[in-house]
Amino acid sequence: MTIAGRVLIVIPTLNEIAHIGSLLKQLLQEASALGGHIVVADGGSTDGTLAVAKVYAQSHPAITVLHNPWRIQSAAMNLAVERFGDGCSYVIRIDAHGGYPPDYCAALIGEAEAMEADSVVVPMTTIGTGLFQRAVATAQNAVIGTGGSSHRTGKGGKWVDHGHHALMRIDAYRHVGGYDESFRHNEDAELDFRLREAGHRIWLTAATGMIYHPRATPMALFRQYFGYGSGRARNILKHRAVPKLRQVLPLAIVPAVALAALCFVSWVALVPFLLWSLLCVGLGTLATARHEKEYGLPVSRGPLVGLAAMIMHFAWSAGFWLHVVSSLSGRREAIR
Repeated sequence: MTIAGRVLIVIPTLNEIAHIGSLLKQLLQEASALGGHIVVADGGSTDGTLAVAKVYAQSHPAITVLHNPWRIQSAAMNLAVERFGDGCSYVIRIDAHGGYPPDYCAALIGEAEAMEADSVVVPMTTIGTGLFQRAVATAQNAVIGTGGSSHRTGKGGKWVDHGHHALMRIDAYRHVGGYDESFRHNEDAELDFRLREAGHRIWLTAATGMIYHPRATPMALFRQYFGYGSGRARNILKHRAVPKLRQVLPLAIVPAVALAALCFVSWVALVPFLLWSLLCVGLGTLATARHEKEYGLPVSRGPLVGLAAMIMHFAWSAGFWLHVVSSLSGRREAIR
């Protein structure tokens, strides 16, 4: 396979000591074969990530450690492309806490060239270790946790509106101005919107994929999905976009929970909450049965999968509504 030009491989990091060493060791082999350069854009790690990255950089000219004063991933990507993008055909974004096949970068470039795609996104498979992580993984690999999103259900090999970011052509990335650094969450979907508006095409590959490791505690999961919901609301308001059905359905969760607080007035107020709970437990148990051999989670743990899904649904809904309310309040204050 012929590689058109050099590739810039960017790893945004913030306290990734558990993964950074093995990840750099793996990516060095691909970078060498592809004529690529690896940039570790660190947002101020305090757990030893930076020290490990610097040791690798001292021994390998193909690695550069870059300080990212803004800490967030969008800023890390923009800074790396600004400093090192000249002369490169592609930029590949690597999530430090993910797992990748040994030919990941080569497969992405091969797909970009074969399909003449401006962006190549990848399917994600979630894998957990502890009990709660495995429950979250089961939910995130099923419709109950993803709403049928193509890149979360393995339905690759097609043109899409959005997917998990992997590769972009440098010229397309720069054409639309890179990531919007005001987004802490949902920055990938926001960039995909502008890519499509500018006429660029996004290909969801079936040739490769990545492993994602979910949050290990309920509170961490809640914070993550609260941010996702807030980011989605900001994206919709910024571009006046029409949300998809799978993004509209979770919006009913916060009203259902709020309505349940009126159960002392009438038991009917509990009905929406109970229906949602039963649906999550039922679908969680079904997903557990389907994935029991893959994740080693017995069917009896199905209710825990349902609970993980409920945390994701409620947090996403709460983040979305809070952003909408705060945005409307800010506009009213501006008018006054």
